[in-house]
Formats: sequence, structure tokens, C-alpha cells
Amino acid sequence: MKRILLTLATVVAVAASDLAPASLARGGSVSPDTHGATLIQKDSDIGMWIWADKYVYRPGEQATVRGSYRVNQDIQPYALFSYIINNQTGVRTFFTKREHTTMVPQNIFSQTPDDIDRGLGLTRLDAGVSAVNKAVIVGPGGSASGMPYTIPDELGMHTVVVQLRDYRGGRVLKNAYFKISVVDETVEVSGDITSDTTWVNTKTYNLNGVVFVKNGATLTIEPGTIITGEPGSQPASSLFVTTTGRLMAAGTRSRPVTFTSKLPFGERNAGDWGGLVLLGAAPVNWPTGFGNIEGLPPSGDTEYGGDDPTHDCGTLTYVRVEFAGAEFAPNDEINAITFGGCGSDTVAHHLQAKYGLDDLFEWFGGTMDASYLVGTYGQDDFLDMQIGWTGRLQHAVCVAGEDQQGNRGIESDNNEDDYAATPVTEPQVYNVTMVGAGDTYTEGFDEGTGVAGAYFRRGSGGSYNNVLIYNWVNTGLVVLDQASIDNRALSVDGLLMWNNGLMSGRSNTMADQVVDPLGSKDNLGPEFLPGQANVMIADPDLVRPLQLSDPDFRPRGGGPVFRANWILPPDDGFFDQSVNYLGAFGDERWDEEWVQYHVEGEMGPP
Repeated sequence: MKRILLTLATVVAVAASDLAPASLARGGSVSPDTHGATLIQKDSDIGMWIWADKYVYRPGEQATVRGSYRVNQDIQPYALFSYIINNQTGVRTFFTKREHTTMVPQNIFSQTPDDIDRGLGLTRLDAGVSAVNKAVIVGPGGSASGMPYTIPDELGMHTVVVQLRDYRGGRVLKNAYFKISVVDETVEVSGDITSDTTWVNTKTYNLNGVVFVKNGATLTIEPGTIITGEPGSQPASSLFVTTTGRLMAAGTRSRPVTFTSKLPFGERNAGDWGGLVLLGAAPVNWPTGFGNIEGLPPSGDTEYGGDDPTHDCGTLTYVRVEFAGAEFAPNDEINAITFGGCGSDTVAHHLQAKYGLDDLFEWFGGTMDASYLVGTYGQDDFLDMQIGWTGRLQHAVCVAGEDQQGNRGIESDNNEDDYAATPVTEPQVYNVTMVGAGDTYTEGFDEGTGVAGAYFRRGSGGSYNNVLIYNWVNTGLVVLDQASIDNRALSVDGLLMWNNGLMSGRSNTMADQVVDPLGSKDNLGPEFLPGQANVMIADPDLVRPLQLSDPDFRPRGGGPVFRANWILPPDDGFFDQSVNYLGAFGDERWDEEWVQYHVEGEMGPP
């Protein structure tokens, strides 16, 4: 976290100017040490996000880059760099005012690090300026380069970066990223995939209708590939991996795989296309041992479940799924990412689901594990589990938007037709942060909106540990029915809640943060809340939890998140035992670069 150590001196109040309109910038040199101040910079409180005109370009096209920022009372001086990096080669091209682009490391004022070390290149913002919206960074009138960027004949994924460095140009304090793809072709995809197929990052792929991967086929998607869904297709465009197929989508931090809407920025909506579905043959608790995934009519291609607890549905790493959840029929949609009966050999980590019309992540039975999940701006539940899921989950963050307020952070059921069905939904869950819309959402509120951070019902079990529930609209935690209360396999150990239910008139007390509709809160028992020492009502003191488009869910030092007696995960080969905190984040940003928090209404032209 940022800390500034000052002598008795006046602080020069400067902030990031590369996103500021030209009218706000002041020329000349600003010394960060005018009165002998010593600044030790470790981080930045500025909120900053950038974007280009679109995701996918052809060589020779021109791109404009825009950005917005929030000062957040940050008073530090910065050296400002902006560049684009070819993620295949690692080569960086810097944007500057004088040369527009250069291979030589320079800031936006065409100054080298040696120039910056002498105190050059720092500008002052007018007092009281709190925000800059959709300012041009690269393009006509741009603060970094006044010319549009001509896309080179270098196929694959590239990253635009705006970088704030300390006033000497040495330490990187903040990066804003945006990924674009340079391709030579758009491939239309429809029908079934029945033989091994590879999608490459030099092309983009547009799904039209339901695409099934089946009959022993493996679909491999290269890192940095962008797949779009055709809005309005009938049935809804989606990718289904059947029990006889497999998906290998192994993106990386610098080259994530992206599934998104085909519509232009600023016009995309939740439910533009269907979503991503993986089906396997691991155990589920339907009476027959098998089920058909919701959305499509039952068939062999939609069936999941079986007796193979290790079934391998494939690999998903560094994958983003945006604007999914289209309806196949009224009130019959699929989720952004669905796992049905996937087994323990399935690999799933570093996944983002964003702007889903239905749930963002949902498990229907199975034994698979998952980690490092980001759910943003969903219209229904964020983490939904049922039909006997018994896997493990560590590190997940769920954040509701002002207009995409969501329903529940965690919704856990066993089986809606048989609360006692086995295997019982009983995952092991550690290190989850759930941030709701709080009192920012004021229209159309009802009991079906922003109900709770965590919601247990229908006989669900599971072990939930080191969970942070913050700012949810109605309440923090609900145990809905007697079947769940009677299920002593359900426990919560390590729980921090704050500011949940303010819109409903609730206070920051245990009585208001944990809602018990049956009136039996006192009878939940030590197995459910195993000791008040590990259940706290306290402000988690997060950095920027409510600043959408560029939130930061890390806790500030000294807060309750770093308390010494939160629960240590088991040493079983899956869980990371090095965590010393509650919630999804400690000091490190595992969501940096590959996650995109941008609010749709804040993208596009002014």
C-alpha cells in the first residue's frame, strides 16, 4: 500500500496527467522535492482505466486509445509512460508527444529516464479536479501521442499500457492495461466439432448458434485468441463441451482467451450470446445419476454425470467470458461459465465472468477444483453450486455493479427436488471476497435483488472459510431452511462482514448481518459458526472496493483482514497455505492485467 513519509514541508500536489485533457496540463518542470520533502512511493491510489476502439484489428487499421481516471486525493508526482507491447515477441513501442512512437524508452514528453531523474516531465493538475472521463491518450489531441496508432503487420495479441512510475522514473507504481488482437481473418463457426481442432490467435472466431464439441474431439484454443458470440442467433450462440469432448483453453496472464459479444463497445449487454458449458461424467445427485444441463432440450449432447470422479473436461486458465447468458426460451438461459459433472482432472483457474444475464459461475455436481475466479456485474448469482458439487475453491472475488446488481454472491443448494440427496453439495471454500452494490442501487429494489452475500438453502453443506462479505444490498449471510441448519456438514469459519443491508435498515451487528428466517439463529450450533473469535463485524479497510472500472480489493495494512488467527487451509496439495489473510487478496494483485473491470457504460466514445 502507498505510504508517504514527509519532512515538515509543503507537498506539491500533482497527479497523473497523461490521461488529462490538454487544458489541464501545465508545461515545465515540477520538482518533487521543492521544500526538502522525502517521498517513499510504493503504490498509487489513483483509479485509472484505458481502452481502444475495439478488441480486434486488421493490419493497417488505425486505433485510438482513451482513458479515464479518478484522483482519489492522491498527491504524488509521477513519471508517465505509455506504450504498446507485442505479447508474442515482448517488443515495446513507446508513445510520445514529439515522435508519436519510438523504440527508445521515453515518457510521453519524449524524455529519457535520465531526464526524469533531473525532475523533468512532471505536470500539475488544477486544484479540485477529481475525474477525467474518456480523454484521448493516443489519437487526435491525445495526451501521449497526437496521432492514431497504425496497427502493424504483427499478428496476435498486443497490450496497450499506461504506466505511472515514481517521480524518478524507476519504480512502477501503477499500470492500466488493455488487450487488442491483430488478426488476418474472422472465422464463422457453427455446427458440431467432431475432430481435433485448434483455434489460433491470428484469427478471431464468431459463434453462430450452438456449437457442440463431441465424439472424442478436443478443441484447443491458443493463448490470446478472441471468440465472439453472434447476438440474436437462434438458438443462442454458445459453446458446449459434451462428455465425449474436451476443451483446452490455456491462456496466460499476458494473453488471456476472451469470449465476448460481437457488438461494439458501449452497446454490449448481458445476454448478448449464450455462454460456455463444460459437461463431464463425475458423480451428481440426480436420482438416476445423470442430468441434462439447463437451457437446451434434453439430449445426449446435454447430459452430464456418471461414476468417474476424475473425468477431465479439459483446461481453462486465464479465460474471460463476457456478456453471456442469452435465453434459449423464456426464463431458460445458461450461465456465463457452467460446469456440469466435471471431475478432478479438470483444470480451472484464473477465470473471469462478466456481465452475465444469469449466474456467472455455476457447478452442477462433480468433483473439480477451481481457483482465482473473478465475477463482475452479474444479474443473478455469482458463485452458484448445487446437485452435489464436492470440489475445492480458493481465491474468488465477486463484485456487483450499480446497474448489474446481482442477486447472491454465493448461492448453495443441494438438490431442489430432494434436500437429502447424495452426494451432498459440500465444497471446501477458502478466501472469498464479495462486494455488493450497497446503497448505490436505489431503483427497483426487491427481495430478489442483492439478497445476500452468501445464501444457503435446500440442505446444502460445505466448509466456507476466511470469507469477506461487504456492502451487500440486503444482508450478509442467510441460512434459509431447516434442512440446511440440520446439515452439520455446513460450516462457516473465518467470516468478516461489514455494511451489509444498509439499504434495508440493518446495522453492523451480528443480529443484522446474519439473517435467520426461521428464527433459530441461536440454534445454528458451533459446527456452523464455530466460535465468535473467527466471526467479526468490522470494516475491512479495502483500498478501492467500490470504484467500479478500477477497483482494488486489497486490504490496507493494519486492518482486520491480516489478523493472525484466521483459518489456515489444509495442506492437501491444492490449497495455498501461504495465505495469511481473510478474503481473496492480501498484498498482491493476482487479478492484474488479465482481468478487465471496465463498466460498459464508461467505454466507447464520449
